[in-house]
Amino acid sequence: MNRHKLSVVIPVYYNSESLEELYGRVTKAAESHSLLDLEIIFIDDGSGDDSFEVIQRIAAEDDRVIGLKLSRNYGSFNACLAGLTRASGDCCVIISADLQDPPELIGEMYERWSRGAKVVMCVRARREEPFFKVLFSKIYYRVFRALVDNAMPRGGFDFVLIDRLVIDNLCAMQEKNTTLMGLILWSGFKREEIPYTRMARKHGRSRWSLAKKINYFVDSLLAFTKLPIRLLTVLGLFMSSVSFLGIAYIIVVSLMGHVKVAGWASLMVVILFMFSLIMIGIGIVGEYVWRSLEESRKRPSFIIESEYRRGAATARES
Repeated sequence: MNRHKLSVVIPVYYNSESLEELYGRVTKAAESHSLLDLEIIFIDDGSGDDSFEVIQRIAAEDDRVIGLKLSRNYGSFNACLAGLTRASGDCCVIISADLQDPPELIGEMYERWSRGAKVVMCVRARREEPFFKVLFSKIYYRVFRALVDNAMPRGGFDFVLIDRLVIDNLCAMQEKNTTLMGLILWSGFKREEIPYTRMARKHGRSRWSLAKKINYFVDSLLAFTKLPIRLLTVLGLFMSSVSFLGIAYIIVVSLMGHVKVAGWASLMVVILFMFSLIMIGIGIVGEYVWRSLEESRKRPSFIIESEYRRGAATARES
């Protein structure tokens, strides 16, 4: 049988306490396959703790480990993308550093890939997390399935294995203000699912703030569907039709001599309602214009401040 190389990409953001355990569990899961070579890429996404020092210690003892330090916090999507650009494996697993996703599933993910799946998604069947976090997640994935892509698993996923072909296509896209998992689904490659229970966080606290969740939600909608702008167009056409009916009514009653002085309240209701629609429309259009501006600037999605391998450290920009 042919040997394969598996890359494991791990975005890190204030996860220093969990990295040693995660490294041990990942290596143990991969080494259970005798024909599998391993590469682990840790990406420090601007952490304010000693995460990169821990990564350097791990890499100093294992030449299969690569440590990347980004110049600032660019977000999980760009951190993963930075890791994918350095991944040299035939396939790649993306896993969070907080130990909520079990690395022990890597073996089964690899088996599914070796049988022909280009994307193997570990789907959350249960979540041992706070109520409101689970509620937000359910709302997000329900909306995503309804408005964007019903191929999204009901429980969502971000623990995933992707084939070399998928990696190359993701790295070539160079798209900003989007979501990695949305792009993986959009690519359309053959997928398989593995259900699992997402565990409660063991170390530290989540940095996944409400503002980041809202931004992620907006990016997910605007990056993969034209529905918001299309709804705005439909609403505009509907209001125009209503306005024409109102104009026709006014003309008729005027000709019949039944016009009375219009009430202030009804006039203000119409003005305020139409003004609110206009402002919403400007906001939606502005979101699309901003994204177009971001793409046109051609700024890099991330900057690698330093890259650490056993016996070598370099500074690179991407």
